[in-house]
Parts: sequence; structure tokens; C-alpha cells
Amino acid sequence: MKKLIIAGGSGFLGKEIATYFASKFTAIVILTRGATETKNGCRYVTWDGKTLGPWKEEFASCEVLINMAGRSVDCRYTPKNKKLILDSRVAATRILGDAIAQSPCPPKVWINSSTATIYRHALTQQMTEETGEIGTGFSVAVAKAWEEAFYESTTPNTRKVALRTSIVLATHGGALVPIVKLAKIGFGGTQGKGNQQFSWIHCADFLESINFIIENDNLTGVVNCVAPETVTNAILMKSIRKQLNIPFGIPLPKFLLEIGAKIIQTETELILKSRNVLPQKLTDAGFKFKYTTIESALKDLI
Repeated sequence: MKKLIIAGGSGFLGKEIATYFASKFTAIVILTRGATETKNGCRYVTWDGKTLGPWKEEFASCEVLINMAGRSVDCRYTPKNKKLILDSRVAATRILGDAIAQSPCPPKVWINSSTATIYRHALTQQMTEETGEIGTGFSVAVAKAWEEAFYESTTPNTRKVALRTSIVLATHGGALVPIVKLAKIGFGGTQGKGNQQFSWIHCADFLESINFIIENDNLTGVVNCVAPETVTNAILMKSIRKQLNIPFGIPLPKFLLEIGAKIIQTETELILKSRNVLPQKLTDAGFKFKYTTIESALKDLI
């Protein structure tokens, strides 16, 4: 039996992964904090994301593990939320490493979610896996601790890939949905200075890249999961307005974004940090992106 285990498979990207791989695996098991049940062709198995339990028996016959577990960062960075964001990622990654280490027949591949936010704010310098410079701040500290927990486990028979994913663009979830809503009500202008770089990837390419990594034994370690083109925030918003047929958008300076973020209980980092990241390992390995420009991605999604 060819089994895929998805930890944190109940979120937006976890659901997309489960749907995409439904025809590629004999069985899909989703580790969830909810009830153990079978639905939509997947087996949901209860775990708490921090301690070993009966769920570890699933690893006795598992080909691939994809870990997407972690508290959403779409919240205010209060001390309580910061702790939940950090602890949920580190604890889940560590306990999965323990489960693999104890398995008599461990997964051949373990893909662990990470984030392209680990790189510093960069307006001009492009960050590859080899040349990228690690940043500072809370989000970077979380990403570093996350990857450290991933690599500290001893799993000699399991190939490991830390997936440094940029902002995934999709129709029914993720960051694009609220940005499009803003543009539709007239606030589709530049956000902040507008010169910050926006690293992105179409959801279809995100899923195909995971499949590509699974099938290519040479890909290991850190992999940037981003489209080969970055655009400035100003170009992003202009492209969205063009796709919506809206000629003008009111710009949102930083102080207004800060006020709005407090109202909707989130942070401005998603919009204001300049992510200038390239997928060097994927392109060198021969991965072909379907959506290489923001225009082609938005045309498909909006």
C-alpha cells in the first residue's frame, strides 16, 4: 500500500495537498486534532501534535510524510499567540521525528513546511537557497527554530526537504482572497511604499513542485517553493486591478495598514516585508512552472 501522511492536513494548503494526491496514493492519512473518521476519501487520525500516541502506528507503512502543522500566523503577535505559533510548529516537527525514528519501516521522504519569510527584507538582492541571507525578527526566529527541530531528529533512511514556501495564490483561500476584496471596494492601490518585492507561487505549481520533490531523489535540504518571478507590490496591485477591470485604486500608506491590521486582528508583515526569493534548486533540477508571471497566475485565479 502506498500511503501518504499529511500532518496538519485540515488547513487551506493541507486540503489542497490531499485533493491533489488523491489519485497518486492508495491511502491518505491526515493527522488531525479532530475526531478519527473517514471522509472525502481520507482517513483522519487523531493526534495532539506534541506527544506520541496510537497515530504513530501509521508510520509502519508510509511512503511519504508532508508536515503542514502549525498555528496560523494570521493573528496579532501577542505574547500568547507568539508562543502558540512557535510551539505548535516545533512540537509537531519534533514528535514526527520521534515517530519516524521509532518506525521499523520509515517514510522514504519527509517534506516539512517552512517559510520564505526566513530570508531578510530585501528590495534588490535575490535570495536563493545558497546565497540567501537569513533575516531577524519574530517570524524569522520561528522559521529558524522550525527548521532546527526538523533537522535535529535522526532519520537516516528518510530523505528530508524543508519547503521554504512563499505566498501561495489560490481562488478559495490564502492571501489573494482578501487582497482582491480590497481592490473590489476601491482600495487596490499600492500598499506601503509599494516597492517591496512580492514572492508568490500559484497553488497548482505549489502542488506540482511537491510531487516533483517526492519523485526526485536528488532534491534534499532547503528548497525555495516560489515562482521564478518576483514583482513589486505596486505591480502586483496594478495587475490585480487590470484583471478586475478597475482603473484606479486608493493607495494604503503604512499608518493606515497598521490601523486596519489592528481592527481585523492581524499583522502588516505579510504585505510590507520585501520577499525577494528565487527557486534555484527547483529550476536547476528541471522543474517547469506553469505560471511564471503574475499576469498568467491572476488570469487563471481571478
